Amino acid sequence: MAAIPKPSVDAAFVQFTLNGKAVTGRSDELLIEVARRHGVGIPHLCYSPSLRPDGNCRACVVEIKGERVLAPSCCRYPKDGMEVVTDSERALTSQKMVIELLLADMAQARHTLDNQVDTWARRLNVGKPRFAPRAQPRADLSHAAIAVNLDACIQCTRCVRACREVQVNDVIGYAHRADRAKIVFDLDDPMGESTCVGCGECVQACPTGALMPARDVALQAIDKKVESVCPYCGVGCQLTYHVKDNRILYVQGKDGPANHQRLCVKGRYGFDYVHHRHRLTKPLIRKPGVPKHKDFVVDPENWAEVFREASWDEALDLAAGGLRALRDRNGKKALAGFGSAKGTNEEAYLFQKLVRTGFGSNNVDHCTRLCHASSVAALMEGLNSGAVSNQVSDVMKAEVVLVIGANPTVNHPVAATWIKNAAKRGVKLIVADPRRTELARYATYTLQFKPDTDVALLNAMLYTIVEEGLVDESFVRDRTAGFEALRDNVKKYAPEAMAPVCSIDADTIRAVARLYATSKGSMILWGMGISQHVHGTDNARCLIALALATGQIGRPGSGLHPLRGQNNVQGASDSGLIPMVYPDYQRVDNPQAKARFEKLWGMELDPAPGLTVVEIMHAAKRGDIRGMYIMGENPAMSDPDVEHAREALASLEHLAVQDIFLTETAYLADVVLPATAWPEKNGTVTNTDRMVQLGRKAIEPPGEAKEDLWIIQEIARRLGLPWRYRHPRDVFAEMRACMDSIAGITWERLERESAVTYPCTREDDPGEPVIFTATFPTASGRGKFVPADIIPAAEQPDANYPMVLITGRQLEHWHTGAMTRRAGVLDYIEPEPVASFHPLDLEALGAKPGEIVTVASRRGAISLYARVDDGTPRGAVFIPFCFYEAAANLLTNPALDPFGKIPEFKYCAVRVSTGGSRPKRASFGGGQAFPVSP
Repeated sequence: MAAIPKPSVDAAFVQFTLNGKAVTGRSDELLIEVARRHGVGIPHLCYSPSLRPDGNCRACVVEIKGERVLAPSCCRYPKDGMEVVTDSERALTSQKMVIELLLADMAQARHTLDNQVDTWARRLNVGKPRFAPRAQPRADLSHAAIAVNLDACIQCTRCVRACREVQVNDVIGYAHRADRAKIVFDLDDPMGESTCVGCGECVQACPTGALMPARDVALQAIDKKVESVCPYCGVGCQLTYHVKDNRILYVQGKDGPANHQRLCVKGRYGFDYVHHRHRLTKPLIRKPGVPKHKDFVVDPENWAEVFREASWDEALDLAAGGLRALRDRNGKKALAGFGSAKGTNEEAYLFQKLVRTGFGSNNVDHCTRLCHASSVAALMEGLNSGAVSNQVSDVMKAEVVLVIGANPTVNHPVAATWIKNAAKRGVKLIVADPRRTELARYATYTLQFKPDTDVALLNAMLYTIVEEGLVDESFVRDRTAGFEALRDNVKKYAPEAMAPVCSIDADTIRAVARLYATSKGSMILWGMGISQHVHGTDNARCLIALALATGQIGRPGSGLHPLRGQNNVQGASDSGLIPMVYPDYQRVDNPQAKARFEKLWGMELDPAPGLTVVEIMHAAKRGDIRGMYIMGENPAMSDPDVEHAREALASLEHLAVQDIFLTETAYLADVVLPATAWPEKNGTVTNTDRMVQLGRKAIEPPGEAKEDLWIIQEIARRLGLPWRYRHPRDVFAEMRACMDSIAGITWERLERESAVTYPCTREDDPGEPVIFTATFPTASGRGKFVPADIIPAAEQPDANYPMVLITGRQLEHWHTGAMTRRAGVLDYIEPEPVASFHPLDLEALGAKPGEIVTVASRRGAISLYARVDDGTPRGAVFIPFCFYEAAANLLTNPALDPFGKIPEFKYCAVRVSTGGSRPKRASFGGGQAFPVSP
């Protein structure tokens, strides 16, 4: 018998009889759950532990003494003295009848074999049904990822609850009546034409095969299941790979602490990039005489025109030899390295160690510089910690949630489900963003403020809190410093004065400020709409000030949470993959930190902070940086003003690129090293919640591709470093020795538990999901207010460039698209580059949805397809940056935030014209292998 779970606050232990035996349960534990815990199996079909009990299939009925009718055990709770019988003649007769009736209507087809109805029919010895079947609808194969076989549907409504109550997408419904009743998508549309976002929650919930992965992949016998972590966003969803013949057939969500079985379309269907024909399988060396310039392009189908294959020894000798020669000839600061937020913590740690000890400088960075560098700068300045104070799921404990400058339904879809769940339960949701996003449907207040006016809005809220006496005086007195300066600064930001600036009326600003300040728990989550500005640090300073002034931090259901973008951008930053700090954010110019790492690594280290991503590109263009080693990053697509970035990369004397595909950056490489994809290696990652999680190897890499950890070590040895790490656990052990935040997390514990939250300083420490509960990790123990004033964007619209460009991501594609555009389902759903406009703006341009428009800035121009979006504000255009053939970052402004050194991706001036060249589709071909039946 399993242990009895601890009762909730309002529950108690109860004693009752189950099949003649005395048992103990909880008053909030369903009868079916108590029975399962005591080894008693009750037939069930509509019940699932992850869904709200519905009780509509009646397969789980039991007999309760003294009650006239049978009771569904999935909807009833035990009481003291209750007598329950699950296998009485009356109960069994009813259970068998339910199963037989359902079997009668179910088609005998491949997709229905061995489903849960069949399983319970065998257990209950239900034979061939005696009843005539009803007519069944045809299969709906209109969706790229999901097959709809309603001839297997038993109308248990698991899919309805999964869609409407778990993911809160509101696509699946139950329509019609009597024998015409059925599951529908939207207004009975084909699934592929509905508003379905492809999360697959319905597929995982379905017990019969009525909803299942397309192309019958789930019907194949598998060799193994491997538990791991999703390789896309920072939510860190745990998942299970189903593998056959070294190929991933399909993925299911695992009950991990961040997702509890939930996945999004990328996590569930974006895995087959690992099997794409463009995978690098052998080292490549650039042929003599092949030029390098900013417009240089390599067709991945015809790479042999530019590169030749080489042995690993030759390629490694060339990669490391070129770097060593430049270091020895031009000095240690002539080299730089870009690590990856898509790799493991162990890889990030070794990569930054390689640059600091092998190159000899701190010129190492990664994509955190392009997403939350300004947030981290403000958090370090104010709280001396760059991590989140509370986990995403804490929104369920809040009374008020403010989501600002973020679009979680696209960028962090599973995190968005918790926010929607919270709103459905009555939490007051405030959504603040220049674009009206999907979360606005659930918001109490939607603040669609004018782009570039974040500080005006937030300071007006702070003004209200100060003026109306809503400051938490005791918290400010006991736990903060610098409040007086903030109080004086916000005096000039009255809501009435800021309303015309930010386009939110003063009464609404005041109401939102009151709501945030006076709740028992208010939580702020933000994204790159806050950070990717020249005033990104100031934006984050204002958010920190809101939390400190109201005491909304250090408790469950409160706090500050910058939603981290990449799957391991938190871990890579923690591991020291940034130019001004060692692992655990220990400053390189701090003598004590420098001494600590010199002792650990056995050599003298450079005390000067290194250059950041954009600064490195400038230095390369000037000729100060002569050589680079780039692992798993794609600056030729991700940097602002990519024409400049590509010029800089082309000007390098030596470029070594380590990746799984021939990316746009690899086009300009001298040597390309084929690495492993996420499912092909072991290692840890750290999600946005500060959870260190273990990724497990599921398949072998293709051809001669090698694990990144092996490649880094081989480069290091050729630079004179005597490294001998045999396994990622060896690297992790060294990390624990210099990173106090994870000192209590052992590799063995991760193998057992899969996830541990830091700070975790002792091996018996459960970890701290909520931090700053008593003090802040500053020298004084106090949080610091830093006032902020309005600083306009570096580039404003004018007569020649009258519109504002906002860039971001799409639901189906991740970052620069190197992986997702090679994933068949994802590429099929969103194959072409698009620009989204408010319908009135598109009409004013004289263009229609689907027509080609050209968007130009002072740095470049791209042509792409127009799309109508009511949520895009007038005067703005939104473009995702994942499409090489219409690269949004050809347009963006490289102007930097002075503190976080982050570029202003979220604001630049553009003009739009109709017509232009048809975007030439990149030859990824991901979706072509996935035809969809009409």
